[in-house]
Amino acid sequence: MDLVLSYTPPLNKKCSPLVLKDDEDVAALLASRSDSTCKIPLGVTVEPTEVCAYEKSGQESSDDTDGSHDGFRDNYFDVDYCDSEPTDVGSSRQTLPVFRNAERTSNDNGASATQPAEGNPPVDPLLQVTGAGSDEPVNVPTIEASDSTFSDGSDLHEGKYFNTKKDLKRKLSDIAMKGNFEFRTRKSNRSLWVIECIDPNCSWRLRASKIVPESTKFVIRKYVGVHSCSLLNRNANHRQATYVVIGEQVAPQYVGVEKGPGPKGVQTFARTELGAQISYYKAWRGRKHAHTLIRGSPEQSFHVLPSYFHMLEKLNPGTVTRIEVDGESRFKYLFLAFGVAIRGFRYMRKVVGIDGTFLKGQYRGVLLVATAQDGNGQCYPLAWGIVDSENEDAWSWFLTQLKEIIGDTDELALISDRAPSIKKAISTVFEKAHHGACAWHVAQNIKNKFKCADIMGSYWSAVNAYRCEDFTGYMIEISNRYPRVAEYLENEVGFEKWSRCHYPGLRYNITTTNMVESLNSMLVNARDFSYVALLDVIQEKMSKWWNDRRIVATAITTPLTPSRESELRPRFAQSNGRHTSQLNPITYHVKGGELEGVVDIFNKTCTCKEFDIDKLPCVHAVAAAHHAQVSVYNLVSPYYTKEYYLLAYGETIYPVGSQSQWDVPNEVVTRIVLPREVKEKKRGRPKTSRFPSVGEFRKRKNRCGKCGAYGHYKKKCNSQTGSTEGNPPTNVPG
Repeated sequence: MDLVLSYTPPLNKKCSPLVLKDDEDVAALLASRSDSTCKIPLGVTVEPTEVCAYEKSGQESSDDTDGSHDGFRDNYFDVDYCDSEPTDVGSSRQTLPVFRNAERTSNDNGASATQPAEGNPPVDPLLQVTGAGSDEPVNVPTIEASDSTFSDGSDLHEGKYFNTKKDLKRKLSDIAMKGNFEFRTRKSNRSLWVIECIDPNCSWRLRASKIVPESTKFVIRKYVGVHSCSLLNRNANHRQATYVVIGEQVAPQYVGVEKGPGPKGVQTFARTELGAQISYYKAWRGRKHAHTLIRGSPEQSFHVLPSYFHMLEKLNPGTVTRIEVDGESRFKYLFLAFGVAIRGFRYMRKVVGIDGTFLKGQYRGVLLVATAQDGNGQCYPLAWGIVDSENEDAWSWFLTQLKEIIGDTDELALISDRAPSIKKAISTVFEKAHHGACAWHVAQNIKNKFKCADIMGSYWSAVNAYRCEDFTGYMIEISNRYPRVAEYLENEVGFEKWSRCHYPGLRYNITTTNMVESLNSMLVNARDFSYVALLDVIQEKMSKWWNDRRIVATAITTPLTPSRESELRPRFAQSNGRHTSQLNPITYHVKGGELEGVVDIFNKTCTCKEFDIDKLPCVHAVAAAHHAQVSVYNLVSPYYTKEYYLLAYGETIYPVGSQSQWDVPNEVVTRIVLPREVKEKKRGRPKTSRFPSVGEFRKRKNRCGKCGAYGHYKKKCNSQTGSTEGNPPTNVPG
């Protein structure tokens, strides 16, 4: 006689008892109980003979089943106790249905053991038990690897637990890819998963189910890890190597980095780490899925945006955020300016560069940037915005938000390209500030429109001229050679927009928007992220800059910033040969060199105009200060001093942390921000590189047709034999 222990889960609905066959089942039962100190009532059933439990499983779910397999011979793997008909706990326990087997050669009815008698369930010969009354113990034969079979090489075993069914599937997919074999689903529902090798004659199979119905944990009930199929069925490019599995496996390589491996890198990873051969397109989709796992989906980004901005404002006092939606609560614009940068702008020269760059994510858009330049010549980001496109409405909205944090004064200078939408928006929003054109963009327009690249030397000399007399001389040179160019610069663009000496405001030595372009270049990889992930990268970069520059400012031992100190030192040596005479207590006449100068050390001016515009002492001012026994540092603008540099970066920008740690009011959480509508996706691979600007030319890399390497032609190739390595993939979808 055998004693069989069983346990009935305390559920609201009736459920059949779960049989505890061994110590592993007992351990699983204890692990499923949240209160380990509670008493667990067990039922005892007396069996007169060895049994092999068999119970008809519940209705199958075909959500991820590859199709029925007629004649499936392993019914032992189909047992599912959780899906049985409910049994009243209070009633007398019924013995589990059993089938008796006689000797292996025949049974009581004279039927073969492999052909069960009528009314008895079919039994797999590999899993048969000994006959009734036999002295031999119950024996379930196991299959071991031999010359005609092979193991899957995994560490799986009966009784192994997984937190979720998804974890189990991920584990099996990994094993299948590394073992170069495929499997298909025989049965699947919320509490059961039965799979087998794709070869119907193979012995490899697995059956797993929930520990208890109310739990999410799965346990392997039965497992045969030996394949008896032909090696011809082993395939490196199999169904388990989906882009989802590839993305989950490669996702850790994108944590903490902006770029990570590209599609070809993902292909290499799948081949070397997973033993799977995948196409370029599947690698591209796997990489995209990995980005979603690490940085969130684009749709989720819109939903979490209000909470994200709330946490930024909470952790960084003074931070200004705005979200603009349309009448259907669909996203239109956003604006972000950190309070630290707003307060630090008072220590910056009042010159702000503005520009935009396109985004490459699913919902596209344009990233708008407004940045100043600190006393050390480095970018000082003030505000960020995301809009649908660079149009007048979008720029007007962004500049209106910017005006609220930096004001509108005669001292303010705004530098941008000559896009009509920016020009109109600036003239509408800023009434007192002066608008200047980027000299580099003007030069590109000249080269493209007039095909006169040889005049660029004279043009840049005119741009950087401090005195109007020098400027007029350079313009005469341009006019003599290209009259249409001179007319274009004077009438269509306007001298006051691009010339340093004619600019009505004060733009110091800033003539281009390079400070903005450098920010766009810094985010070249992050522009492919979702909006919140992109803002996270911006916050991380700015936090690092503020900390690094604060350390540099603390270590400065001179009164000025390093770049201004290095610019001023050569002027000391040049001033030694100058003859200086005093005209009155504050005015000095300096002779020598190519140009004389009259310096007013009180008003900080010089007739060479360099001192007036840059606010940094010229050679004449240095000589006058030395003659007047005045410290030259007293003549320098405070924007270039160590004190201002340290004050600008004296505070810290804090990250928002993990979303699970956020403390957000309910009215913010429930705010609805829907993704904006995008145009129908075009066929083919999505565009990730922008179109070149006017006058911008990109150097094309030469590729050898013999070896496939870059940098030389086929005629100059030193390779002895041709190689196809590195050739682009052919017949790739998208």
